[in-house]
Amino acid sequence: MGSAAAQSSVTLYGVADTFFQFLDNGGQKSWSLRSGGNSGSLFGLKGTENLGGGLSAIFTLENGYNINNGTFLADSSAMFYRQAWLGLTHDKYGTLSLGRQYQPTFWVLYPTDPLRANEMLSPLAAASQSVDRNTMGVQTGGGRSSNAIVYKSPNLLGFQMWAMYALSATVSQPIPQVTGNMLDVAATYSGYGLYAGLAYQFQHPGSKTFPGLPAALNTVSTKHYTGAVGYRFGIVNLTFNYAYHQPDDAPANSLAARLNAVHSFSVMEAGATIQATPFDTIEIAGLQRVVRGVHDNAWGVQLGVDHSLSKRTALYARAGYIKNNGTATISWPGITTNGIDAPQTLVGVGMTHRF
Repeated sequence: MGSAAAQSSVTLYGVADTFFQFLDNGGQKSWSLRSGGNSGSLFGLKGTENLGGGLSAIFTLENGYNINNGTFLADSSAMFYRQAWLGLTHDKYGTLSLGRQYQPTFWVLYPTDPLRANEMLSPLAAASQSVDRNTMGVQTGGGRSSNAIVYKSPNLLGFQMWAMYALSATVSQPIPQVTGNMLDVAATYSGYGLYAGLAYQFQHPGSKTFPGLPAALNTVSTKHYTGAVGYRFGIVNLTFNYAYHQPDDAPANSLAARLNAVHSFSVMEAGATIQATPFDTIEIAGLQRVVRGVHDNAWGVQLGVDHSLSKRTALYARAGYIKNNGTATISWPGITTNGIDAPQTLVGVGMTHRF
């Protein structure tokens, strides 16, 4: 009993994060208290058991929640919306895991977003996940996949590879949808101040049920191509990422075809992270989203400042601006634009604590 206990462990961890937000949404102004502006509020369990010979069993169960009102994040029917997986890892041969997990494409992008792909206040999350009338029929990655099998290689002289295959999944929130099977492969390199990553993702057809439409909207097969690069010198880390989303043509006479809801689009972000002092970090990001074949584009800029009070607690501030053009309607996650072509200004001040 004592020997088994010594070779296994379970860790409870989490984040509590909240912020005050001012929003000017196309002239409509509001104040609110929200959750997860620096890092998503979460709690989780992760465990490992040493099986010998360099092999270990591992698992992670991770919940997302809104600290301002105590509700679950995004999907009230999912206890572990963020992560829920079990796997085996070996020192020499890598890790194989099964369950709800981050996609390889996410791990390529994450190091190059100064706002760390935050699900509330990252402009990259806004541009990648927002859906407008011209891209309603296009599949979007989402960052995580259920029913997924993932292989991650060991780190070999700075190189690492991921491969994932996820089976179809059905969810009812935030809108009812069926995601098709997904293939995702990625590779990264990190060393000598340089970071670079490439990813390819292919999604099979699915469907989404939007309020106001007469029926479920068929979402077509979509290819996603992603590249990211960063370079650190001194206290400055410069980053850039680009993603191109290429859907198949909508089937003739389908609802997606009748609505003209299938168009390719790209998302591009450039930014910098500056470690101004041992306690203060400055984040700068500029972003553009362009939909091909129609007048639908948006650009945004955002500034962030983090001040550490300790290793676990920090204060932060965010200020951002998004300008929609044509029929674009993108916004920060959880915010619906006040009509098309609506500019938005957001300011947030908050606190985050890790445990």
